[in-house]
Formats: sequence, C-alpha cells, structure tokens
Amino acid sequence: MGLRLLSIALILVVFRPFQTSCQSVILDTPPSGTLRTSAEWEEIQALVVTWRDYKATLAEIIRFAQEECKVIVHATNAATAASELTNTYNVALGPNVQIVSQPNNSLWIRDYGANSVYINDVDSLFLLDWKYNRPSRVADDSIPRRYARLLNLNLVQTTVEPNLIVHTGGNYMSDGFGTAFSSELILEENPTKTEVQIDQIMENYMGTDRYIKMPVLPYDGIHHIDMHMKLLDEETLLWAKYPTGVADGPQIEANLMYVLDNYTSVFGTPYKIKRVVAPPDYSGNGSAIYPNNGGDYRTYSNAVFVNGTVLLPTYGGPFDTTAVRVFKENLPGYRIVPIDCQSIIAASGAIHCITHSVGVNDPLLISHQALNDTYDTENPYPVNALIKHRSGIQSATLYYTSDTLAGFSSVSMTETGVNDNWTASIPAQEAGTKIYYYIQGISETGKIQVRPLTAPQGRWDFLVLDTGTVTSVQKDILDKLFSVSAFPNPTAGLTCIPVFTPDGLSINLEVLDVTGRLVKQIYQGEISSGEARFYLQPGDLQSGIYLIRAQTRFGDRIQKLIVN
Repeated sequence: MGLRLLSIALILVVFRPFQTSCQSVILDTPPSGTLRTSAEWEEIQALVVTWRDYKATLAEIIRFAQEECKVIVHATNAATAASELTNTYNVALGPNVQIVSQPNNSLWIRDYGANSVYINDVDSLFLLDWKYNRPSRVADDSIPRRYARLLNLNLVQTTVEPNLIVHTGGNYMSDGFGTAFSSELILEENPTKTEVQIDQIMENYMGTDRYIKMPVLPYDGIHHIDMHMKLLDEETLLWAKYPTGVADGPQIEANLMYVLDNYTSVFGTPYKIKRVVAPPDYSGNGSAIYPNNGGDYRTYSNAVFVNGTVLLPTYGGPFDTTAVRVFKENLPGYRIVPIDCQSIIAASGAIHCITHSVGVNDPLLISHQALNDTYDTENPYPVNALIKHRSGIQSATLYYTSDTLAGFSSVSMTETGVNDNWTASIPAQEAGTKIYYYIQGISETGKIQVRPLTAPQGRWDFLVLDTGTVTSVQKDILDKLFSVSAFPNPTAGLTCIPVFTPDGLSINLEVLDVTGRLVKQIYQGEISSGEARFYLQPGDLQSGIYLIRAQTRFGDRIQKLIVN
C-alpha cells in the first residue's frame, strides 16, 4: 500500500535446515506436518509496526496495543522514535514496547510482514513470508527477518521457484481452519502460475485448502480485501455497504452473492453476513463524495484485533458512531478503540494496513459454532466445541446464565473422543429466557483459555423464543419485516430477500412448499437493526409456488415466491 520509496538496505541470509528450537532460522521449504494459518481474532503475542509517516495514527495504535501484548516498533533510529512517541505524542512507553533500529521504506507492514502458521494446528509456530510485490523496497522486505529473530521464530519464505508466490497481507484473510479469502489480485500478480498451482503452494505452506478469490473492485486501486471486508469469527463476515449503485457497491454485492452461493462456513452452514457502512469523504462545501467521484476510500473494515481490543479506523464523520455500534454488537466484550485515520486514508490504507500480528507460541485453540435461538423449552441445549492444546486438555467447562449480574453456573464438558471435540449441555429454559454462555479450556500444562476471547464480559447468547401474544409494538416490528419484497419474483436464479427491522431480532427464515412442508433453510440467528439481505438459490427447486416464512418471537410472516 502507498507509493513512497526510500533507501535500500541489503541483508545477507544464511539458510539452514528447519528446526523447532528457540534459534530463528530462514527456510524456503515448509516443515512437515499439518499446517494451520492463524485467524486474526486468535490470541497474539506481538503487534508489529514501522515508525514513519502518519505518526499520529501509529502513536495511537502503540498507545493502546501495548496494553494487550508486546509491540515491536521498527524505526530508522530507535532513540529518535522513542523521543517522538514520548514527547511529541505523549505515549507512555511501557515494558511491552520494544523499539528497534531497522532500515525501512514504508509503514505498510501488513503487506510485507509475515503470517503466523502453526504445525499440527497448535504446535510449533513459524512465520510465513511471501515475495513482496514492491521489489524496490528492499529494506521493507527485510523486516520480517528482523522480528522473527527478535521473537526467536523460524521464517519460511515463498520466494524461490517453483514455490515463489507474490502476495500482500492486506489481500489475505484466514478463518483459522483452512479457508482463506483474497481478491483476484493474487492471480494477476502471479501470471506465470495457474490458479491450481497457486492454490497448491498456499496449501503446502499455509494449510489453506480452500482459497476463495473474488473479482477486484473497480475503485479500490490496491485491490486488497481488507478495504471492504473482515472475518469476525469462523462463520461471520463483515462487509462494507455503499448506497445502491455507488462506487464499488455493485461489485461488492456481486462478490457477496458469489461467496454465499458457492461456499459455507467451516461448520458447513451459510456464512452470517454483517454490514457496516462504507463512509463517504466530504468535499470542501461539505458534500458527501465517494471513490467514484474523487473521494478517499474510507473504510471501517480495516480494523485490527489485538487480543481483547479492536482498533477501529474513524474519520470524524457522522457514520463513526454507527460503526462503533456495529463492532460492539458483533464483538461483545471487546474494547473498541476509535483511531482517527482521516489523514492516512488518503494513501489508501488505515489501521490493518500498518500493523501485523504474531500469534502466541503456545495456543489453546477453542472453536465453537454459536447456538441459534430456539423454540425448544423441553430439551437441553448441547454445546459442542473443538478444544486443543499441544500438551492435551486437562479439563473444559461450560459456563452459562440467564442473568449476568447473578453470575454463571458451570458444567464440566466431556471429551467425545473424536477430533478433540468436547460437549456439555445447558438445561432447558422457559420461553422468553435469554441464555448467555462461554467456554473455558485448561491444558495439561496449566494454560487457561476462554472463548469468546473476552469472556466472561464477552459471551455468546441465544433466546428461547416465545410464541405467545403479540403486542401492538411487536406487531409493528413484524409488519416491517418485509418492507421490501423478495426479488426477482418470479425467479429462476439467485433471489435476494431483504429483511428490515427497526430493532435487533432473532429470525428463522425458511422456504416452504404450498403444503407447509419445510423445503430449505435460508437463515437462523440474530439480525441487527436496519436491513439485512439474504439470498436463495432456487436451482434445486421445481417450478411452482413456494412460501418464504420468517419466524420471530413476535410471530410468523409469510410471503409467496414463484419459481420458474
């Protein structure tokens, strides 16, 4: 990202066989074993940045990130950087901040930094460094080697044929379980390789066995997906939303349809889609302008996870408050820290672009698909989770409550004996009860981890739905559920179903035949206030009349759909 070029520095590298000791080595071939690239919301030991340009933004990142993990700052002169941070930007430098003198060309470390990859899911950590797409920035390209040495981590590179891959961190996101997203820039920057070859290299070096690529956006000049989307967890994707027909809005919507139509989450269920507005820039007279008419490419998705904190780019406009709310609603318990990016965004980047994360050496991995709302008041609610540590799991506990002020009840989870899965159940509850819960794992070596990472302040929740009397206020909400009809209707292909509600709501959206038989589940879960859009691919339905039913705690709403 960015267009600046500075000095060139050459660093000699000694290549030695792969090792898992604390001495850092650099390799061109991946280690043996199953590989797993860490997701950005996982626990990290360090955040790395480069101190140059847009220092006010960098200073705020360092100010808050040091409260969560180690912060490694690469600066042309470490002493000067420390003085600037302390005296100019009033950042109290704590023991977590390590400033090192290191030649550099730019601050866009997301693109030239290295990704965290684990052997056998939770075992030895190494850093994976692609060939940087800015070959003249030799000093930048050397920085991953520097912080790999500082952290005593092995560095594996895809910089030598036949496994050479040109890639950038802003155009890569992993779900932590083998699925990754990029724009088709990855194909454009590797013209001598087929897509099959690229996919194979990504699998060999990063464990990416499902690589989702989307068309580039016409007004995003850098074509990096972190400018318009973000993974919030294994099944939740945050996507930017422009006004209808504006700037990259049409291509973003087409890309979203492509993902929903062709892929499911690691749990085998449709992705949950959350939307955040793509805010406009403003002209000298205060008029809103977008990238298609000269405005900066402002983005909220260019945020970064730093353990229990999310650093969120903001721009001083009226949409900042809404963006903070969207992040808080979808990441409960996280501290959402707004950081002014009005200056840096003109260079086509924000917070994610100028930071990179390093996973912890000793991860305790917990993965769980959040429970959906239910009408069941008679049967317990099973909670299943993958819980894994290299030493093994000593114990796992499920915590739940219907009143967070009263504290949480606990129940021991039992290992199923299959693929590191553990299970326990929440007792059946009365209709109208909202249940909050989280999971804790303890390794054989004594490490404790929770999921969500911010528990108990952050937790999952679900509602035991009530099918009782609908009040006038509830009826008003129900009447607005389908304020826009499904389209196209009649349909022969991908069908959009907008659902509008003035308040957050749990919904079960499904397709029935005319006899009332369930034909297809579209979505089950929470939707935020405003408009949520769902998609139906009726290709496997016979021609005829179907019913789209929205079930809510306020009652049902049904709409007719004709399939040709």
